[in-house]
Amino acid sequence: MDTLVAATHITKLYDGVPSLVNVGITGKAGSIHAVTGENGAGKSTLMKIIAGVVTPNEGQVFLRGKPVKFSSPLDALNAGISTVFQEFSLVGNLTVAETMFLGREPKRGLRGLYGVDRRRMEEEARVALGYIGLQIDPRRLVSSLTVAEQQSVEIAKGLAVNADIFIFDEPTAALNTKDVERIETLLLKLRDGGKCIFYISHRMREIFDLCDTATVLKDGKLVGSYPTADLNPDRLLSLMVGRDVEQLYPPRAEKRDEVALRISGLCTAPERPEVDFTVKRGEIVALGGLEGQGQRDIVRALAGVVKGCNGKLELHRRSGAQITFRPRAGARRALSNGLAFMPEDRKGEGLYLDLPIRDNLTLGVHQRNLPWAFARPLTALIKRLTDELRIRAASSAQAVVYLSGGNQQKVMLGRWIAIDADVLLIEEPTRGVDVGAKVEIYTALRTFCERGGSVLFTSRELPEVIGLADRILVVSEHRIVKEMDAKDASEEDILQAAVSRAGQSADETVRTTVGATSGASA
Repeated sequence: MDTLVAATHITKLYDGVPSLVNVGITGKAGSIHAVTGENGAGKSTLMKIIAGVVTPNEGQVFLRGKPVKFSSPLDALNAGISTVFQEFSLVGNLTVAETMFLGREPKRGLRGLYGVDRRRMEEEARVALGYIGLQIDPRRLVSSLTVAEQQSVEIAKGLAVNADIFIFDEPTAALNTKDVERIETLLLKLRDGGKCIFYISHRMREIFDLCDTATVLKDGKLVGSYPTADLNPDRLLSLMVGRDVEQLYPPRAEKRDEVALRISGLCTAPERPEVDFTVKRGEIVALGGLEGQGQRDIVRALAGVVKGCNGKLELHRRSGAQITFRPRAGARRALSNGLAFMPEDRKGEGLYLDLPIRDNLTLGVHQRNLPWAFARPLTALIKRLTDELRIRAASSAQAVVYLSGGNQQKVMLGRWIAIDADVLLIEEPTRGVDVGAKVEIYTALRTFCERGGSVLFTSRELPEVIGLADRILVVSEHRIVKEMDAKDASEEDILQAAVSRAGQSADETVRTTVGATSGASA
């Protein structure tokens, strides 16, 4: 296979702290090349250097054997390098077509005299979306799309240019099983067309099913590049974390009878069924089932961010106080009562990316103070949280935007640990997070529960649902159709319960979905 791109002796420093040290990688035509390592290992930084987003302090990028130096991602794109980032670069107040062609809009007339050719732009956007099997009106606003749809638009945005080199950073992190299969088919199609694909993923099944080569980074240094045929998941994980991973999930809690949160008659929208359930003190409860059956709506309703919902919540706080309120009272009321929400889209909804770590961590503390109260620096609290959660950064003054996805997730979690929230409501606790950071987040959630908190979460990854939870509530068509102890559950059990309500073919769904989720949490 011919070498299309190579990066040699790459070193990159941020505020004097090395992100990459003397790293090299080679991409060949007709290859899907996995770029692996823990969060903070330097994977995204290396790919951003190739994509023209970041300039290295030392080293050189070669394109088809010639040295190149890109001044912007648009330069790289024009040279044939297309990148789909993990954290979306879409613009919410633009249409799908406008954001796909931002900076390279087709023009009408000689030298664009008559402005943007919207008809052509929307048609080309429609073709690119259709290429990956996505039926989205290119005139829709990006802000109206779901996370999965935004991820798909990011991919179509890259495919709108006939590039030879593609960089995919966690392209399936926000997608359901059907969308994952569609993207995998697309990747194989690009590979067979002679394209070079760099593929960042933490999902073992994807790496071993799709990729022929794996490059491993650790702490900004190159561990090595290996044919995937010479590796297995355990060996690859050991290379990534520098040790054998014996136990991914911490031990489950002892059964408790004390109720922390009682939900009665919760209806997330008019004409939907009501649900009733409890979350006990020190317990982690998962809302499981097939994608899009109402799990997300339940969590968001409890967090007070869904309008038009009904029901009654009884919260028994750690202090002994008992509070009864309605979910429609809003997010501010829910938070003041002890319910803290961690959304799936940490970039768009969860964090203030331009603010430093310390401000993001202490935001919840300051929100509880009176508007005119003096904002104390809380230095000791910040240090305790960064140490306890192992947030890796140059200092707490570093802007959150420069952190890896795993460290951003820890900052969002730390904000609510700081205020001793009673119940954490979490969408996708480890979306786009590597195995090392997953272990640390799982441990932090168990510690939170041991101190008297409780957790209710949703996850697309069934191994995570089973491994992290104490109890699983299977949701189908906005109903809770079955409750099961996680220690006795299997992926087949969850899917059988979910599809029996939906009236689908249980055997077929179990075969396809279990195949797509197995190894995802590894």
